[in-house]
Amino acid sequence: MTVDKAGIISREKAKNKSRQLRRDIFRHWQLYLFLLPPVAYLLVFRYYPMYGIQIAFKDFNPGLGILKSRWVGLSFFEAFIKSPYFARLLKNTLILSAQSIIASFPVPIILAISLNECRSRLVRRAVQMVTYMPYFISTVVLVSMIMQLTSSFGLINNTLKYFGMQKVNIMGASGSFRPLYVFSGIWQGAGYSAVIYIAALAGISNELYEAAIIDGASVIQKIWYIDLPSIMPTAVILLILSSGSVLNIGFEKVFLMQNTLNMNVSDVISTHVYRVGLESAQYSYSAAIGLFNSVISTVILVGVNAAAKKMSDTSLW
Repeated sequence: MTVDKAGIISREKAKNKSRQLRRDIFRHWQLYLFLLPPVAYLLVFRYYPMYGIQIAFKDFNPGLGILKSRWVGLSFFEAFIKSPYFARLLKNTLILSAQSIIASFPVPIILAISLNECRSRLVRRAVQMVTYMPYFISTVVLVSMIMQLTSSFGLINNTLKYFGMQKVNIMGASGSFRPLYVFSGIWQGAGYSAVIYIAALAGISNELYEAAIIDGASVIQKIWYIDLPSIMPTAVILLILSSGSVLNIGFEKVFLMQNTLNMNVSDVISTHVYRVGLESAQYSYSAAIGLFNSVISTVILVGVNAAAKKMSDTSLW
């Protein structure tokens, strides 16, 4: 009778790992107790709703329910791709998201390095507080501020009138939608994003700066050869995370800034899902669009992560 030694050893290892896990849980039960609320949140609000994804493949009838609705396969995905809105929605979403990422990515880095080089503690704290506070302004209030500034009697048009120039319908001009969206996002989020880079800069050893000073390095050289390489892994990780949401452009802000005059550049996938899903009650069609959006975003995230790992040896996994 032969004895499967490899199987016995693997089972013993599994038992040892299981006993070790139970000991760790018993020893650090307080930490595992703290994990329960976020895990419960993820299960209830992130994973359980995935049950409803199947309506993207069914002709959903609220009276019959999800399970009894007729299966239609990829019909709604094909309908979306063949729809006359597909090209415009994809183009607007990609352009608006790409402009937001490209324009906003270097600003927190520049702000963090500038604050790190500032020698006045009072000035540094004041600037950090002023740039950090807009993050806590709600989207509705932010868009209201934009509308007040750009209205016919707002600050911008009153300034133009003061200098004898014609008033401009800024919110009604399709060419001004994207700049307003991007720069308002930079103003609101730059200070908050800079906190991460400030923390990364705080972890740089003072010995590097002392050695650079002894070698006669200028401020620009210290930034170029010490600060930027030190925060580059953090920047790459944040860039990868941003690429994952390239198609999930914020619905609230776009929807609030949207009107009939700028619809040709402001209509994105998320606002289209709202119109067809809630206003037109096409639940299966809107679910298919949302799932298509999520799948493409996942593919982009995996691709960018692989490229970053190959180019910089920094990645999420």
